[in-house]
Amino acid sequence: MNDDLACLMYLLAYDDAAEGPYDRSRTRLLVRAAALVDLASRGRLAEDGGGKVTVSGTRPTGDPVLDGVLRDAAAGHGWKHLVRRHRKQTLTQVEDRLAAAGVLTVKAPRTPFGTRRLTVTDRAVPAALRARVSAALHGDRPVRELPAADAALLALAAAGGIRSVVPRQDHKTFRARIDACTGSLAALAPGLEKAVRTLPMTMIAAKGGMGGS
Repeated sequence: MNDDLACLMYLLAYDDAAEGPYDRSRTRLLVRAAALVDLASRGRLAEDGGGKVTVSGTRPTGDPVLDGVLRDAAAGHGWKHLVRRHRKQTLTQVEDRLAAAGVLTVKAPRTPFGTRRLTVTDRAVPAALRARVSAALHGDRPVRELPAADAALLALAAAGGIRSVVPRQDHKTFRARIDACTGSLAALAPGLEKAVRTLPMTMIAAKGGMGGS
């Protein structure tokens, strides 16, 4: 799980007080985007000349989250569509995977219509991850020399407005560095970079009930 971007993204978004993600609606989109970046970095997803996502290879990854995204991508949609597609299911799968790995414990909802409550078993795990991404933000190492996963996680955390990772003032102060991390995704696929850049607008649309489920 150390290199699983969707799970790492979830842990960055986890909030103790909320007993789950800081914002479930936003986190659904963030873990989907992280899974797409993960698959593109593995060479399983690419982009054709018309901006449609293409799948390379037929062998399953063995990860239910990634394999679900691969099945969705086989229909030839664009990146933005895939960020929105089946996002609720993907978030639940990520939580189940973390629970199976012993990273999360799951409790029943307090009310019949509530969401299940999730607790990180070791708070040092998300704390270390936040410190890692914070180092990518505040360090003087050129963005091109950062681990690709760290640059992607920083770009996504900034796009998702996770203030525990990228405080509002840091977002302004380090705007150029965040922009460079987001821009590095273009090496995987130009449309993927654009999908991450437009995540804030996608999240607004999702709050309004638009853009799939």
